[in-house]
Amino acid sequence: MARLARWCFEHRWRVLAAWLLALVALAGISKSAGSNFDTVLSLSGTDSAAAATLLTDNFPAAAGEGDQIVFQARSGTTVRSAPVRAAVSAALVRAAAVPGVESVAGPYGPRGQAQISRSGTVAFARVTWNRPAAQITADDAKKLISAAETADGPDVHVSLGGTAITNSERAGLGRSLGVGIAAALAILLIVFGGAILAALLPLLTTLLALGIGVSVVGLLSNAFTISSVSTQLAVLIGLGVGVDYGLFIIGRYRSAVKSGAAYEDAVALAVRTSGRTVLLAGSTVCIALLGQFALGVSFLYGPSVAAALGVALTMATSLTLLPAMLGFLGQRALSRRERRALAAGGPVSAAPAGFWLRWARFVAAHRVVVALGALAAVIALALPIFGLSLGTSDSSTDPASWTTHQAYTALAQGFGPGFNGPLELAAQTGSPASSAAFRQLLTAVAHTPGVTSVTPALTSPNGKVELATVYPSTGPQAGPTIGLVNHLRADLIPQATHGTGLAVHVGGVTAANIDFAHGLTDKLPVFIAVVVILAFILLLVVFRSLLIPLVASVMNLLSVGAGLGALNAVFNWGWGTRVLGLSGTGPIDSFVPVIMFSVLFGLSMDYLVYLVSRIQEEWRGLGHSPGGHHRAVTVGLASSGRIIAGAASIMILVFGSFLLGGHRILQEFGFALAFSVLVDALIIRGLLVPALMHLLGPATWALPGWLDRALPRLSLESAGHVRGAGPGDGREPATSARAADDHG
Repeated sequence: MARLARWCFEHRWRVLAAWLLALVALAGISKSAGSNFDTVLSLSGTDSAAAATLLTDNFPAAAGEGDQIVFQARSGTTVRSAPVRAAVSAALVRAAAVPGVESVAGPYGPRGQAQISRSGTVAFARVTWNRPAAQITADDAKKLISAAETADGPDVHVSLGGTAITNSERAGLGRSLGVGIAAALAILLIVFGGAILAALLPLLTTLLALGIGVSVVGLLSNAFTISSVSTQLAVLIGLGVGVDYGLFIIGRYRSAVKSGAAYEDAVALAVRTSGRTVLLAGSTVCIALLGQFALGVSFLYGPSVAAALGVALTMATSLTLLPAMLGFLGQRALSRRERRALAAGGPVSAAPAGFWLRWARFVAAHRVVVALGALAAVIALALPIFGLSLGTSDSSTDPASWTTHQAYTALAQGFGPGFNGPLELAAQTGSPASSAAFRQLLTAVAHTPGVTSVTPALTSPNGKVELATVYPSTGPQAGPTIGLVNHLRADLIPQATHGTGLAVHVGGVTAANIDFAHGLTDKLPVFIAVVVILAFILLLVVFRSLLIPLVASVMNLLSVGAGLGALNAVFNWGWGTRVLGLSGTGPIDSFVPVIMFSVLFGLSMDYLVYLVSRIQEEWRGLGHSPGGHHRAVTVGLASSGRIIAGAASIMILVFGSFLLGGHRILQEFGFALAFSVLVDALIIRGLLVPALMHLLGPATWALPGWLDRALPRLSLESAGHVRGAGPGDGREPATSARAADDHG
């Protein structure tokens, strides 16, 4: 890796030109090719998927995306009054003329009476598109919103709901991204002592990598199914890890320069040491993300590929473009004050001192109490995970200013919350006997507890399929709605179809979300086992130790557990929602824990590898001397504490900024990742891991001889010292350990 760093340093113009050319070329190709993102949660082989296939093949008009335009009469009037009716009718004509709209079924037609509430204050129109939600762009949805809102006035309020409308509301990332970048820059300036160019460098290289990544993800969306949230997740994760990677490498470079190393040697040292952390941690993130393919859930392929691509590109720019850019900066990676001090006083010792040395000595002196206290704190934070509820959040959790939230509230007030999540009964009939059996089933369903109403059956143009809509009495994310779907499938449908040749499937968005959550819950344990085993093997090969990968795996699981526990307590139980500015409570979106586990398991490696690598450097330099292990742990923690704290602060602020956008899924990810990083950096890496390493003693580095011979050799460091390195650059860890040991 030192050779790669030197080559990039010496050929910096070529490296910079290559990355800029890749950015411009891929952005141009992506813009000309366009994108084709998917937005629907689905799981092949489920009952809801069978219903969707049946409708798509036989009843295309009913298989298209369906949205609702909701009209709520203002005080003192009803939707049947002449002014309201005139305004609504005119707006529905405009809505029907929107390109892509197949039909608009208003409340004033012969079959529309059921679309007006008993109080007469709320009504809705059904909008059917000629294509699925995945193919409806945000511009298409906004045209429908604009057409419908022409009726909004002093007599009636108009709002819209549905998958396409929700996707259009969730389209923007600008505010969150801007706040995240500003927060990261502020922390970088603090960590780098006000060195503006050094603080800007990680952001610039990360944004370049993400620009390339977004273009590639857009191109890939034309090749296979990628959800619309994939790009946003890639930016969220890539920004956090990319800035951290830059911080690790630039921080080590600055330390070497201040210690008197030549610029090229400082770059080589930074990449040889901190670059090792970047490569190993980034590879672990990518392995964990791509491990989602083991689940066999096609919806997750897009987010996993997009996020892994973002991490891989930020890792690549950190290991190639950063060394090249440091070649341009030279001593300007230091602040003016630091350059003046270096010129006046000469090289500065890199021996740890100050707060972090006192912190490390405290952990060493109170290792038992620290280990027990930190472990108890993490376990307590993780306890809410036992009440974890997975599902799909509905529009009641959207911000109150969104039209989707207003439509949900109006429908719930006028008709009941179940009108926001209807179920579809799709029946393959074709004979008078099967049609009669289906109608008997609809009668039984209509009299089932938990059902508000059932619409008459519609027959497909080819006469082979019939479709009816069931409105539950409870909302789409409510437990009784899930129970109703299970009751339909396990009891009512088998009883009605037995011996008739009738096949009935329960479909619709609500049923598909229930199936998706159930399928992921069943597959999650296998996925976790695969990721943990792969990470264990990788750490085993790199650190040549049994206990380090074991401790790492357990600690990473604790970190993820604390994040999921806090996520459930806030988003499902409602703890602190007002403080965080959240709109409502509901189940955790079913795919969030899967992607969150992938990302967190990898991100935890950042701090673990950085910390343990520094400890291992000191341990090797001390020549395994008596008492050397404890000195190595103390110095390693003291040396890495400031960088880890800075890196964690950046991640917390970047991830936390995604609480501002109102996009619930991104809010869940942002909060869970930020909280987990806080726990991981402060409690686990700052207290629990070093305390455990003190307690384990030199056995930390033990590896059976037969296993050592069997494992492949993976050397990420160059042999020997970095030529021309100055004092305190990490070449002589024993010296720095003694200095820390003797420091007053």
